[in-house]
Amino acid sequence: MARKATPDKWLFAATVGLALFGVVMVYSASAVLAQNEGHNQFFYVIKQGIWTLIGFGVMFAAMQFDYKRLKNRHVVYGLLIVTTLMLLAVFAFPKVNGAHRWIKLSRFSIQPSELSKLTLAVFLAYFLERHAGEETRFWQTFVPCGLVTAAFAFLIVLEPDLGTAMMLAVLFVVITFTAGARLLHLGMAAAPALAGLVGLLLLVPWRLKRMITFLDPWADPQNSGFQVVQSLIAIGSGGPNGLGFAQGKQKMLFLPFAHSDFIFAVIAEELGLVGALAVIGVFCLILWRGLRAALLAPDRFGMLLSLGLVTVIVTQALFNISVVLSLLPTKGIPLPFVSYGGSSLVPTLAAMGILLNVSQQAVGTVDFGALRSATARTETAPARVRMATARRLASTRSG
Repeated sequence: MARKATPDKWLFAATVGLALFGVVMVYSASAVLAQNEGHNQFFYVIKQGIWTLIGFGVMFAAMQFDYKRLKNRHVVYGLLIVTTLMLLAVFAFPKVNGAHRWIKLSRFSIQPSELSKLTLAVFLAYFLERHAGEETRFWQTFVPCGLVTAAFAFLIVLEPDLGTAMMLAVLFVVITFTAGARLLHLGMAAAPALAGLVGLLLLVPWRLKRMITFLDPWADPQNSGFQVVQSLIAIGSGGPNGLGFAQGKQKMLFLPFAHSDFIFAVIAEELGLVGALAVIGVFCLILWRGLRAALLAPDRFGMLLSLGLVTVIVTQALFNISVVLSLLPTKGIPLPFVSYGGSSLVPTLAAMGILLNVSQQAVGTVDFGALRSATARTETAPARVRMATARRLASTRSG
């Protein structure tokens, strides 16, 4: 099958559209804050525009850079070493908002935890391709993948940033399970992970307070529940059609972090239920086209890598929106493509560039009916057989 000349147009349009939409919404959400801090109203949007241009440059470069070159062991382990050193380096810099998450340089800052998601996806895809047919082997395959994931998650929890660590865990489960890991092994890993999560939530005083606030934010609306309450007020004020662009009230120094972690509340207030659902719909489109790119990838590495990247992006969006809607306790997780900040935007656009690169090398179209039938017939087969069957079906034209 000849290589496609262009990447997935739907995926490309969704990515560019969300990033540009993010620039517009950052202006609306940050103009009052910028003036209150003594800057002009365009202070944050100009910085976001610069980061968006840089991110687009990185994305276009990744689209031209054949993703198969990432399978080089020197590239993979080099990324692991650099990311680990950066995760350690954050502790040498002062805390920002009570956390060691950033490497602060003269004109910009770097958040290594954002890079860790991309690095882990590359490593897992590389390692599991190298060990194709050995996915059910505990010590040779499952444990090395788990140790790298645990090391990254541990360093990120120390920052502290439990939300990103949980996303790494989701990434690990999705990729290893898809590759053919045994449910028994995943269960053995889940038991200590869940015990650690419960301990981090219940034994750390400020996290326990956050959990109590999550259960009833209206019990203390002027203190611990202030941010969540203001977010819910913004969402409720928007109604079906919203108050209109730049007409929101909660961003006027009522809602903390309105231009970053809670920008979805501003979207819901100004653009209403219609605008909020449209944003969610675009992320659903990214999920659909990302999974399609994974199924049509020309090799196992591309399939696992694509699956990992789209999982991270959509999971992060789900976490952010759930926090804004008070469906999860408050976490410092930005909305991909939309929230203010280059530390999240640039790595996310880089990931999309790789995903688009995979999509332009698609090997056919998927017959989903045949795929479901084959899955039912081979669900008890060894991992190697299941993966080979899936790859053959992915390369078969449906019409």
